[in-house]
Amino acid sequence: MATIRDVAKHAGVSAATVSRVINDTGYVHDDTRRKIESAIKELHYTPNEVARSLYKRKSRLIGFLLPDITNPFFPELARGVEDMMQENDFRIIFGNSDENIQKEKDYIQTFVQNNVVGVIASTNHPDADIYRKLKIPVVFLDRTVDNRPSVYADGHEGGKIAAHEMIARGSRRITVMQGPASIRPAQDRYQGAIDVLNSHGMDYNVIRTTSFSFTEAGKWAKELFERYPDTDGIIASNDIVATAVLHEALRLGKNVPDDVQIIGFDDIPLSSLLTPALTTIRQPAYDMGRASADLLIQLLENENVDQKIIQMPVTFTERETMRKVGHHG
Repeated sequence: MATIRDVAKHAGVSAATVSRVINDTGYVHDDTRRKIESAIKELHYTPNEVARSLYKRKSRLIGFLLPDITNPFFPELARGVEDMMQENDFRIIFGNSDENIQKEKDYIQTFVQNNVVGVIASTNHPDADIYRKLKIPVVFLDRTVDNRPSVYADGHEGGKIAAHEMIARGSRRITVMQGPASIRPAQDRYQGAIDVLNSHGMDYNVIRTTSFSFTEAGKWAKELFERYPDTDGIIASNDIVATAVLHEALRLGKNVPDDVQIIGFDDIPLSSLLTPALTTIRQPAYDMGRASADLLIQLLENENVDQKIIQMPVTFTERETMRKVGHHG
């Protein structure tokens, strides 16, 4: 890999002159600049972003934190963030916290040490001090807290849609799986669902979950059917949990959707590939990622940002784990 000294030698100039061209600091004669730019291309030299940031006191690096890279929903978010950032000549330092607060703190420290100019965080701990103490802009993605800049989907409406569809398709002994208490969009989904169930005078049960991870989902699915074996409708906290519930229902010999209906939340790519394919509430993950990157760029450019909290719509995606309306006993 070529170094700045290699470029300097190739162009017949000093490393300091190359640095002035790369960082656009100080005067360099046009002929010399062209020689250096030609050498950079010929040698395929890529300036070190961290080193550049030390010269310019302002990098083009963004810290991006996700809670669980094994959940296919989060790579969809990441693609949206990455595409928007790349279009605007920003680069990303990525961290996966595994829903572990200490690992999250370590990544935030790494971001700061690498001189990032902003952070996008899809964290389970948006109210943690580590974010309040940062002296750079932070945008929360698929999370929201205290009117701080954030992009998230309308979980409350999603929960309402899920409950309405369950009732319309004949479920009467519904179990709602409540997501992590620290994540407001998860609680919004739960609240939206139980608001509708209460307004219809429906009996329902609740299974409280503490994460969205696949490793925990199987345990909660088993607990659900052990505690509520006659449940005939399940509103899951996300598609990963819904997948585990579907797997457990089929293992127990239940017919889905005739014996028990299941609805997820997210619409991850896996959902359409299951048998039966998962009915779910779709979050526009890619668009959410792009919107969070766009919001952070606006904050970095000191623009007068009118809308710092962006709530995006959700939609019902009908597949095979719920019956057709009217097709129930």
